Amino acid sequence: MSDRLPSGLLVSALLRRVNDAGGIGMVLAKGDAQAGGILVLVQERDVAPRFIERGLGPDGAARLIETGPQDPAAPQQAADYWQRRRARDPDLWVIELDIAGGERFAAETILGR
Repeated sequence: MSDRLPSGLLVSALLRRVNDAGGIGMVLAKGDAQAGGILVLVQERDVAPRFIERGLGPDGAARLIETGPQDPAAPQQAADYWQRRRARDPDLWVIELDIAGGERFAAETILGR
């Protein structure tokens, strides 16, 4: 048994924290409630959108890594990217956050930092 919290709980907590802070958080695709991966599209004013997800750093510790298309500012490229990922992994959660410091919210909630 893993000591990680279920993905559905992490997503709910992340969306609540972002919405309570005055931002907008929404589920673009619902994944497996227990063990689905979580792909986050972070949108901030005056900053190019980017995708982040939990991965392993060089030291083997969990961290958020940047992933996604070369130009996620192009709306169709961003949509195509997460839809391709979702086609390969139907358990994947896809979340969009529209708030300043969205990466911080994701790290604090998903990684517990």
